[in-house]
This record gives sequence, structure tokens and C-alpha cells, in this order.
Amino acid sequence: MSAISVGQAVVLGVVEGVTEFLPVSSTGHLKIAEGLMDIPVDDSSVVGFSAVIQVGAIAAVLVYFFKDIVRIVSAWFRGLTDREERYHHDYKFAWWVIYATLPIVLVGLAAKPLIDGPLGSLWVVAGSLIVGSGVMWCADQMGRHKRGEDDTSFKDAMLVGASQILALLFPGFSRSGATMSTALILDLDRVAATRLSFFLGIPALTGAGIYELKDALGAGVGAAPLAVGTVVSFVVAYASIAWLLKFVAKHSFNAFVLYRIAVGALLFGLLGTGVLDA
Repeated sequence: MSAISVGQAVVLGVVEGVTEFLPVSSTGHLKIAEGLMDIPVDDSSVVGFSAVIQVGAIAAVLVYFFKDIVRIVSAWFRGLTDREERYHHDYKFAWWVIYATLPIVLVGLAAKPLIDGPLGSLWVVAGSLIVGSGVMWCADQMGRHKRGEDDTSFKDAMLVGASQILALLFPGFSRSGATMSTALILDLDRVAATRLSFFLGIPALTGAGIYELKDALGAGVGAAPLAVGTVVSFVVAYASIAWLLKFVAKHSFNAFVLYRIAVGALLFGLLGTGVLDA
């Protein structure tokens, strides 16, 4: 018997697709959904499943930003042999994404027992949702929103990339929330902060999905639920990306802040009354 059924995989795929790139914590929402469906959130195969279906959401980013990614990757390859190309922003940006991914990879490998164990508790998720909301609100208020995507620097990429560690260690903080908040503090505008979050998420989330695939398949999740969850997350994530970029162009992050606080408070209530098991 698979630890996750095809029907449950559809639900989790929708949750992943909607929340992966919104600053509301996909990991937190997946854990809540798993808890409500009586799926053991600390099961290694379930943890692996959650990481693998993220690849569907990442595929949506690759498709949505295909032209941008081709431009950046092409500049990187040209710069390897052409010194003149190395002065172009796209070539530098490609290296920045690579360098900015290293901190989360190193911490992820070193802290995996904690991440899969005590830090995976729904109590941690609830607290991180609320604390992360405060960070996001402060970042949106502090940021001057005066710098665009072409104004990003190596320092920006490294700081924003390193902030992904917060979401890794504290599920519920939100990778998107952490990266967007850091970018806002660095005075990037909301659209530039959102796009930078997308690009920095590609290698980190893809690597996590590939790394966890063996656990998902080998420890109790069938190939069919994995495939279904990944495809569903791709379709839903594509629509979510398109909506988010339009939303942040005209609105602040306040709606996400209020939503996160509400979900965090609700989760505390469900855990405190025994409706959900941490």
C-alpha cells in the first residue's frame, strides 16, 4: 500500500502548486493538509513526496520564464569562452544564482536529521507562519522599492539566497516569504523581489526533489501518486505564478501577512484542541 493515494496526491499537488511561490509557506500548507488527511507528516516517504512534487512547480517556472532562462544560460555559456561576455549582467547573474544556492545546500545536508525530525513539527510551522508574517510586514514597510531587476548585485543574490535557510529550518516561514522579504529590505521593488525569488528557487528546489526521490519511492509512495502530484502541481503553479506577478505589481504584501497570521492562529487552535497531531 502506498503511503499516499492518488486522490490525496491530487489534493497535495493543488496545495503545492498554489502555495510554492506565494509567500505563505508551501511546506506549512502541505503539512497541514497531510495532517487533516491523517497522513504522517514525519514519515520519510511523505517528506520525500513533498520535495518531489515541488519539481512540478519548478517546471512551471522553467516554462513561464523560458525566454529569460534561455537568455541567462546562453550568456553564461558564452561567457565561459568569451571575455567580453563576462561583463554582461546575465552572465554575472547566472553565477550569482549558483553561488547563492550553496548556503542552503550545505545547511540542508548538515541539518537533514533536524529538518526531517523535530523541526518538522506542526507547532514549528504555526509559530513560523506568524513570526514570518511580522518579518514580511516590516520588510514591506522598510523597503523603498526603488531598485529593479537590472540593479541586482552579487551581494543581493547571496543575501537573498542565504535567507532560504530560514524556510529550510523553520517550515512555515516560507522560502518565498524569506527571499522576498530580504529583497525588499535591500530596496528591490516588489516585482524584482518576486522574480529574484523565482530564479533562486530553481536550483534549490530541483536539487531537493531529485535528492528526495529515492526516499519517496523506496519508503512507501507509489510511482502513480508521485506522477499525479507532480503534474497537478505544475499546472496549478503556472497559473499561480502568472497571478502573483500581476498582483505584486499593484499591491503590497499585506494580504499575505494577514492570511499567514490567520492560518498560524488556526493551526495553533487545531493543535491545542487535539484536532491535529503535531
